[in-house]
Amino acid sequence: MSTENEGNAVPPAPSAPPVPVASPDASPRAGTSPEGNEGPAGPEHQADQRAGQAPQAPQPHQGAQPPQPYHAPQGGQGYPAAPGGPEPTTSLPPVPGTAPQPPAAGPEGAWPPPPPPGTPTYADGAGGGAAWGASYQQPAPKPRGRGGLLAAVLVAALVAGGLGGGLGYTLARNNDNGGSTTVSASDNGAAQVKRAPGTIANVAAKALPSTVTIEAEGSNGDGGTGTGFVFDKQGHIITNNHVVADALDGGKLTATFPDGRKYDAEVVGHAQGYDVAVIKLKNPPSDLNPLPLGDSDKVAVGDETIAIGAPFGLSNTVTTGIISAKNRPVASSDGSATSKASYMSALQTDASINPGNSGGPLLDASGAVIGINSAIQSSGSGGGFGSGGQSGSIGLGFAIPINQAKYVAQQLIKTGKPVYAKIGASVSLEDSSDGAKITDQGANGAAAVEADGPAAKAGLKPGDVITKLDDSVIDSGPTLIGEIWTHKPGDKVTITYKRGGQEHTVELTLGARVGDS
Repeated sequence: MSTENEGNAVPPAPSAPPVPVASPDASPRAGTSPEGNEGPAGPEHQADQRAGQAPQAPQPHQGAQPPQPYHAPQGGQGYPAAPGGPEPTTSLPPVPGTAPQPPAAGPEGAWPPPPPPGTPTYADGAGGGAAWGASYQQPAPKPRGRGGLLAAVLVAALVAGGLGGGLGYTLARNNDNGGSTTVSASDNGAAQVKRAPGTIANVAAKALPSTVTIEAEGSNGDGGTGTGFVFDKQGHIITNNHVVADALDGGKLTATFPDGRKYDAEVVGHAQGYDVAVIKLKNPPSDLNPLPLGDSDKVAVGDETIAIGAPFGLSNTVTTGIISAKNRPVASSDGSATSKASYMSALQTDASINPGNSGGPLLDASGAVIGINSAIQSSGSGGGFGSGGQSGSIGLGFAIPINQAKYVAQQLIKTGKPVYAKIGASVSLEDSSDGAKITDQGANGAAAVEADGPAAKAGLKPGDVITKLDDSVIDSGPTLIGEIWTHKPGDKVTITYKRGGQEHTVELTLGARVGDS
């Protein structure tokens, strides 16, 4: 399905069958930038997402419909989501976010493909709002006259009444025989409250110091706010690609910790297709504590989750929920005319995620990172708090599994470029619930099946419909892309496909493509 990265929507890809902070005395319980809305069928797209190929966003298939995407970010990638898609990162306060613009079809052959209409937006947005209160009016002076004596008498009476009241209170306090039923806690007891490791308060207290609010400003003045977390002691911060997109060409990045320390940062590498980016603090402090990374493959539906971020610019916000679904196919973007889709086999959560949460950690009950909050689904238009035309959380948030994000981040730190797994075949992104169909022709007239590529060596041909990758059901082209990208180049996978009404199974070894283009 498609979702908006806390930004604007990309056409939703059909969902494949499925697979935050609690009270001090209890364990935590439940509560791209993308979200996905339904959109028109898009052009064909290379399953391996090769450079120069630009598939259009897929149409949601009939049957089990994918959630409408909601993305928050506008005014740059990674900002508040537009109606119908995952939310992008929030805009820099106090500048209100602008209303999302519908995605425009990109040129044929561009990679990655432009976001399909209705795709969820990134989880980012802008903060703002009017000041509270009204001006104080000085009362007009009253005329003087006979009232002076009366006023003096009243003042005397008030003084006497105050004295009597004070004595009465003292006597009552000293002679109280138990008429009151209230009980006050001792100061010593309150100061010694201890929270067990499994409580949300304890998890949040440990994780917050390792999260940062990221402000990205482009050379043209556009920018937004997102979130990131400490990846290692060398000062690397992991976040979403759409969070830092505005600062890629001569822009400025800053990262602010909860204690107020603010550092300039630079982009080490970014992967648009995965929607993952790594930045590095300039002159990082020596006391950095990387967040522990969990195992997203072992997450179960119903597990408790905790999300940390800066929704609508409100830094260091903690929300809770559960894992609502796994392996959710999501295609997302910020919904802008130049936006390109990102694909993921996401963790779905009902922990409240809003514009500005993009790039923040999704934690399990022990405080380990299991995902990167990236997109939300929107129910429609409607202004979000402190924003212009931004929608907020409706309990449909999507996170990039940390196992995938960790691999991508390590590649970016090592080479500065992402590496994508591929099968070497072009598949249709049109709405279909039957599977991923290999097209008759690739982008720009190229062959649909790459010569000597993994698909060709396995005997796959144009017209074949791929229905499974290992044990994962494939219901569309975007779903196949997301599943392939959960693997690494060199992995062996089993492909199930239909040809002429007959089902066949083959094994192939995934190839590699370096870079986003």
